[in-house]
Amino acid sequence: LQLQASGGGLVQPGNSLRLSCAASGFSFNVYAIAWFRQAPGKEREGVSCIGSSGGSQYYKDSVKGRFTISRDNAKNTVYLQMNSLKPEDTAVYYCAAGRLYGRSWRSWMNYAYWGQGTLVTVSS
Repeated sequence: LQLQASGGGLVQPGNSLRLSCAASGFSFNVYAIAWFRQAPGKEREGVSCIGSSGGSQYYKDSVKGRFTISRDNAKNTVYLQMNSLKPEDTAVYYCAAGRLYGRSWRSWMNYAYWGQGTLVTVSS
C-alpha cells in the first residue's frame, strides 16, 4: 500500500505547479484522496479533497479559485494544479487516502494511507 507524491519545487509568487499522487497496492478508486500541507511551526491542514469517483471536490477557503484537484482512476493518480501561488502556500504537501463515510475531509485522522510529502517553496 503506497502513495507517492511528487511535483514540488521552488517557484516565484504568481507561478504554477502541479503535484501528483500516484497510488499502488490498494483499490484506489474506492478511496477519497486529499492533499494536506504543513508549514514549519504550523499544524497539518487540509488543502483539498476529491471523492472516489471524482464527482466531488472540496477546497480550503484560501485556495479556492487557485487550486484544482482532479483524479485519473485509470492511472491511479490524483493531481493538484496550483496556480497564482503565494508565499503562504509554502509547505510540505502530503497526499492521503481514506474512506470518509460522511466524516470531515479536513481531519487528517480520517485518512489511512499517506504519501511521503513533497516540498513546495514559493519565494522571489
